[in-house]
Amino acid sequence: MRSPATILFAASLLSIPVASVFGASPPPGYELVWADEFNVDGPPDPKNWTFERGFERNHELQFYQPDNAWVKDGVLVIEARREEVPNPRHEPGSNDWKRKPAKSTFTSASILTRGLREWTYGRFEMRGRIDVRQGLWPAWWTLGVEREWPHNGEIDIMEFYRGKLLANFATGTNQRWKAKWDAVATPLEKLGGEKWAKEFHVWRMDWTRDTIRIYVDDRLLNEIKVAEARNPDGFLPFRQPHYMILNLALGGDNGGPLGDTELPARFEVDWVRVYQERNR
Repeated sequence: MRSPATILFAASLLSIPVASVFGASPPPGYELVWADEFNVDGPPDPKNWTFERGFERNHELQFYQPDNAWVKDGVLVIEARREEVPNPRHEPGSNDWKRKPAKSTFTSASILTRGLREWTYGRFEMRGRIDVRQGLWPAWWTLGVEREWPHNGEIDIMEFYRGKLLANFATGTNQRWKAKWDAVATPLEKLGGEKWAKEFHVWRMDWTRDTIRIYVDDRLLNEIKVAEARNPDGFLPFRQPHYMILNLALGGDNGGPLGDTELPARFEVDWVRVYQERNR
């Protein structure tokens, strides 16, 4: 990415508000408590991120591995590739979709702050660029630290598949591994089409004890009342710490068929920031 000085100079020439370049300013009384600006080339900072490995969820095509995520020129790159890798979890004759295949013909990366960085409430921002072609499924999302999914609570601040940008909340039900969803999908055409997809955008979550609101470029996409987003036993999954995940998936239950989509494909992230109220 260009240096901040260069960006500011270009923004001034084009009369672009600085907030639209760097993300919205924190609300009064908030302070920056954590950020990764991705300014050091190499692997993602191990103080902030760990990796998922192998086949993980949703019957997706990709095998997650660390080699598919790196930082270069101020940008985190998560790349999906068509390449053959062995599956170390393979068990001949297994009916488990994660263990049945001896190899994968697709790879990608999923990085997460689990066990390293967790937050309860705050303003979360991510400036990124997503590939919206068929079969691709980029996402920035959070999960609660207590209870198994979906009773731990899931917040999809950004995910895109099948031509739509989604902003979702998930809580538990009386059936194991079956979520109750509060989801909003915005067609790409309403955002600006292919031109929109070629640009970087700022996604934001404003999370308080009472409400959660999800935005892209200051456009409200979805919101909930925290007290109403409860599991059947009364547990409130959005009043506990959450960790975040950045990943690029392929196909699976929601991503749809790849078709003739050419790989590699990239999900690029300029920065991620978390603000919280002072003296909380």
